[in-house]
Amino acid sequence: MSSPKKTVTRQGFKTGEAIVYPAHGVGEIVAIEEQEVAGFKLELFVISFLKDKMTLRVPTAKAATVGMRKLSEPALVVKALHTLTGRARVKRTMWSRRAQEYEAKINSGDLIAVAEVVRDLHRSEAQPEQSYSERQLYEAAIERIVSEIAAVNRITETEATKLVEENLAKGPKRGRAAEETEAEASEDDVQEEAA
Repeated sequence: MSSPKKTVTRQGFKTGEAIVYPAHGVGEIVAIEEQEVAGFKLELFVISFLKDKMTLRVPTAKAATVGMRKLSEPALVVKALHTLTGRARVKRTMWSRRAQEYEAKINSGDLIAVAEVVRDLHRSEAQPEQSYSERQLYEAAIERIVSEIAAVNRITETEATKLVEENLAKGPKRGRAAEETEAEASEDDVQEEAA
């Protein structure tokens, strides 16, 4: 049995702390180690992502540059859940361009931006199926928001998923009337873009 590790703090982050790494979601700083790279001593955060069975080493000096951040405050989680209840905002641009925007939001590490992707790509039972690429982006966004909500609220991912689904269900009812209003709303978005 190993002796208990002491907590080390660097750049405001400490070992044993859950963090958000934009490209991978919620991880845990398991250690801070030194390595020699090209003759220079480099201090690294060792971040474990249990779900992906992956370990990432990030230079401590680069933590802010790569967008690594602490978990969101509970108030921001509430705001993100509220975002899910809003009307989907889908621009009438080519899917490839929208997909890039969604991916950028997911990888931004911004919880509200991720919630917007979930809201915009969510499909109710009554709506047509999603394309493969829509489904992939939706699942990536869901996974990010669920893992952070679970970590912040100290609940299981299953409970966090239920919370996300309940908030999505509170959103405007989807159907023909909603699609028509949405089409009008997205025409406004296109005009705003042109302005």
